[in-house]
Amino acid sequence: MPEGHTIHRLAEDCLRLLAGWQVRASSPQGKFADSAALLDGAVLDGVDAHGKHLFLGFEGAGWVRVHLGLIGKVTFDGQVSDTVRLRLRGGPHGEHTMDLRGPAACELITGPEKQAVHDRLGPDPLRSGDDPRRAYARISRSRVCLAALLMDQKVLAGVGNVYRAEVLFRHGVDPYLPGRALTAPLWEAMWADLVTLMRAGVRDNRIDTVRPEHEPAAMGRPPRRDDHGGEVYVYRRAGLPCLVCGTEVRTAPLAARNLFWCPSCQPPHI
Repeated sequence: MPEGHTIHRLAEDCLRLLAGWQVRASSPQGKFADSAALLDGAVLDGVDAHGKHLFLGFEGAGWVRVHLGLIGKVTFDGQVSDTVRLRLRGGPHGEHTMDLRGPAACELITGPEKQAVHDRLGPDPLRSGDDPRRAYARISRSRVCLAALLMDQKVLAGVGNVYRAEVLFRHGVDPYLPGRALTAPLWEAMWADLVTLMRAGVRDNRIDTVRPEHEPAAMGRPPRRDDHGGEVYVYRRAGLPCLVCGTEVRTAPLAARNLFWCPSCQPPHI
């Protein structure tokens, strides 16, 4: 499932290519045809992202909420296909196309309905002004382990399995640490780190979390090859040596996802 940096990157692309212009809206697949007819000819005048939700605002018509889920995908200026849930064509000369395929959610909503989505989400490290204390207020009262809390979008929006594993490693935190055992200064440091890492993810369109001294060139190792394309410490590195201490990286299922950590760099909570 795409993490928050991907959604914010899509928001920036929509803003750059389509915002401020009338768009032609259609649903080649047919599942969004009625709503697309209401949007056709409207100006795309607002783009927003919160966690894993993308919002496209249309003058006088409301907002389209998109959640990509596990298989959803957005492409720009690609080949024509009939499997598209929503197609938007616009730009100064109508030269740009956005195609949405396979989303978990694609719905036309009102402004108050959009606000209701924001209200049920936790703060997002990529949203300017979001307050990390809101997340800590819930974390610090919880007996649930921190690894699970970081993936709860009601607690913290936009962080997925990769950023979860990597920020815990970078701060030497046991993933099974109960939320209420996390100190406020450590949470503030983790939040600041997520802001930096996820902003870089938006800029580079990939997740990189290793520090300069652990990059391939510095360590004399080959670059990592993985679907998400970035250099990481523990994510999907189970059974391999930790880049910092050499201990074998471990994995275990947690809340239907695979958790990754180094038992030496992230010692068990006592």
